[in-house]
Amino acid sequence: MSTARHFASPAEALGYALTLHQNGRHAECGAVCRAILTVQPDHHGASFLLGVAAFTLGRLEESQRHLAVTIALKPDLADACFNLALLLRRRGRLAEAAALQARAIRLAQQADAGQITTLGGMLRELGRVASARAVLHRLVAQAPDDAEAWRESGHALRDAGEPGAAAVAYGRAYRLDPSRTESLGDRLHAALSHCDWSGYDALCREVLAVIDSGRGIALPLLTLLIDSSAAQQDRAARHFHRAVVQPAALPEAVAAVPAARPLGAPSGDGGRLTVAYLSADFHEHATAYLAAELFELHDRDRFRVVACSYGPDDGSPPRHRLEAAFDAFHDIRGADAERVRALLAAEGVHILVDLKGYTRHVRFDLLARRLAPVQVAYLGYPGTMGSDVMDYVIGDRFVTPPEHQPHYRERLVIMPDSYQVNDRRRPSDMPVPDRAACGLPPDGFVFCAFNAPFKITPSLFGLWMRVLARVPGSVLWLQHPGRDGADNLRREAARRGVDPGRLVFAPHRPQAEHLARYRLADLFLDSFPYTGHTTVSDALWMGLPVVTRIGDTFASRVAAGLLNAAGLPETVTTSFDGYEALAVRLAGDPATLAGYRRRLAAARATAPLFDSPRFTRHLERAFRTMWDRHAAGLPPASFTVQPL
Repeated sequence: MSTARHFASPAEALGYALTLHQNGRHAECGAVCRAILTVQPDHHGASFLLGVAAFTLGRLEESQRHLAVTIALKPDLADACFNLALLLRRRGRLAEAAALQARAIRLAQQADAGQITTLGGMLRELGRVASARAVLHRLVAQAPDDAEAWRESGHALRDAGEPGAAAVAYGRAYRLDPSRTESLGDRLHAALSHCDWSGYDALCREVLAVIDSGRGIALPLLTLLIDSSAAQQDRAARHFHRAVVQPAALPEAVAAVPAARPLGAPSGDGGRLTVAYLSADFHEHATAYLAAELFELHDRDRFRVVACSYGPDDGSPPRHRLEAAFDAFHDIRGADAERVRALLAAEGVHILVDLKGYTRHVRFDLLARRLAPVQVAYLGYPGTMGSDVMDYVIGDRFVTPPEHQPHYRERLVIMPDSYQVNDRRRPSDMPVPDRAACGLPPDGFVFCAFNAPFKITPSLFGLWMRVLARVPGSVLWLQHPGRDGADNLRREAARRGVDPGRLVFAPHRPQAEHLARYRLADLFLDSFPYTGHTTVSDALWMGLPVVTRIGDTFASRVAAGLLNAAGLPETVTTSFDGYEALAVRLAGDPATLAGYRRRLAAARATAPLFDSPRFTRHLERAFRTMWDRHAAGLPPASFTVQPL
């Protein structure tokens, strides 16, 4: 046979191709493999190596084709199954990937721990948590010194609702491999999720030391939950993007996708813009609860609105409403980044709005790439992404004041009222439940703190206990943190001299029933430094006053911005001492609280926070400004949206 070089046999050519591949000359390796297949189409070795080379080059469709042919030619080739499983996982086809991975493990004479760990991760991502736990439990018993197996086991335990066991697994993973500093963050988050604060201060110091030294990865979302500065959050996000997100992009794959088609020059001439919203949360989720009306209210004469959903279709009423709200709704589960980019190009998308950020279930392969001419971060993540791929972040004068620009790679867009959109169709007239049915005493002042349990810090809980001690007969109504979490909080209350019986836990309820419970509370106590977002808007919508503290970062300033936009700035404090004093004072001042309630009741019809059409017009002004700059060949720049 002959190629650019002459080989005595296909076996000699394959050996040469393998050498090229090992030396990083993947395109040349592929050329030799194609030559072999021209002579011997059923050569499984050449087909396999061509599939591997194509994958390395980011040519996923080609790689999948050749690996599938390899398996058809040699069904017992474990390496082909492993590689195709990895590719299918990358493309979002998890069920097929997991089946192939399990088959490859059975075929392999001795599967290594990493391959079994990968299977556990796939099963977990499929929601088969019990199967994932079983696989990983056997693995850590067989390979007790494998850090990655312990970390993936922690993920499975977390998803199974066992945060205590997850924290132990993450701690073991970090001890085995201190270079994987993200295990620190996983451990801290798991501990916070069930309100276990043993070692809290030391863990926080260690996470901050990781950020300050630059020696490893600090999970960006976790940095928002602890006492970190805007500069530290920025450093953590930049490092995370470089170390975790960027590697998810294959430059050759991006280059292989056609560039976005010409968009008809809709610049300052008032042409119609196509805006795509990207999220995994188009179902029963806080993002959907907030933003559904925004998608419905976009001016269809000036905007075409597209959804790209890579989360589950839960068949819920919010899902059906969202599907009807968009001009086009694309379920992109199973579509790799190449196909998503091609889809957006075919739709003629001008502006892509990511609603997810560094939160759970995000697809890094999409965040790593430029999928549209202008890209915007909004709503899902209260902080910087640390990346130039996002051109803008939507904020307001509270959460992203102009002086915070040095801590963002994105350009700040300052909305005039609040960055947060709200849905006026949020239920407000459900029957008020019975106090006894909710576990509340027949009388006494009810402090409500319905933010997620992982937002509770030891210092904040100590403040709440001091408030209870100063307001006789009062109770604190909390979101239920699970059995272990509730036990931990009761123990912490007793340690601070407060009767644990004064803590009441609210189980999860459907949105309408949950909102009705706010009517039984007298005052909402906000979390810090990660303040309430949807929960605070819910409280204000239901007429419940909120006491918050404003900090120095996006996440620690959200509630303050919401209260100002709702017309209740009096309940924003600047310190824990001020927060505590205000909570105690309002508990003893029913007339003032009643006045606040009347103002909030009126605010549903008058306040900017709940004026969804006004918010939508402001956001559309922002989109137009972004596009006009892009169409004029100008780089992204911060700007303030002028109010209507």
